[in-house]
Amino acid sequence: MKVLFVGDIVGKPGRTVVRHFVPRLREQHGLDFCVGNSENSAGGAGITADSADELLASGLDLLTSGNHTWSKRDISPYLARAGSRQLRPANYPEGAPGRGHAVVEARGLKLGVINLEGRVFMKALDCPFRAADRLLAELASLGTRCILVDMHCEATSEKNALGHYLDGRASVVLGTHTHIQTADARVLPGGTAFMTDAGMCGPWDSVIGVRKEAAIERFLTARHVKFETASAEVYLQGAIVDIDEETGRARSITRVQERLPE
Repeated sequence: MKVLFVGDIVGKPGRTVVRHFVPRLREQHGLDFCVGNSENSAGGAGITADSADELLASGLDLLTSGNHTWSKRDISPYLARAGSRQLRPANYPEGAPGRGHAVVEARGLKLGVINLEGRVFMKALDCPFRAADRLLAELASLGTRCILVDMHCEATSEKNALGHYLDGRASVVLGTHTHIQTADARVLPGGTAFMTDAGMCGPWDSVIGVRKEAAIERFLTARHVKFETASAEVYLQGAIVDIDEETGRARSITRVQERLPE
């Protein structure tokens, strides 16, 4: 089984680069499933039904999210809709709309996806480690061997710790949220593919997707400055993972980085 995961999709540039490259990558690499983090897909922060539907129509099979999931007020009914292919982190308190895990199927193959949010420098949510334990057990009871985990958090240490904690139990653990693709893609000793951060689908000539002038002004003045999505040097970043569908162990993980033609 071959799976593509793309990192945080930022605004219109991110949606455009996904639409341009995902179908090409699917054909080129014989991909079975494509998953992406959509939490910044609407105007650079948050998700709308339109932004999610556009990404799904562009070739992604399932969408994960993170701390900006709730930035657009109208997203809750979309998350709660039966069969919604937009996830929210599983470790939000009981009663949050939507679901934090799903199973996608194609051509007799099944991929379980778990969406988690970290707690270091972020909200005081339920424990993502224990949420992973619970959901891995649930997916195992359904006979799902191949499982991808999106760990959306600020601290690289928390992402790294979860990767080792789930080694041998999840097929893939990929970090999101910090928008900077890391160079540590590897298969851990227990057979779990890991990368601290999958990167960003959006403009490189920016500060993590935001117009660099606005970000610099906020740092210089310590005052609120309106953030706008940048537009130049648009890249798709992520990883392709090859998984043994019989055992659920990863065979390999390869970083992906594609630049949108100007």
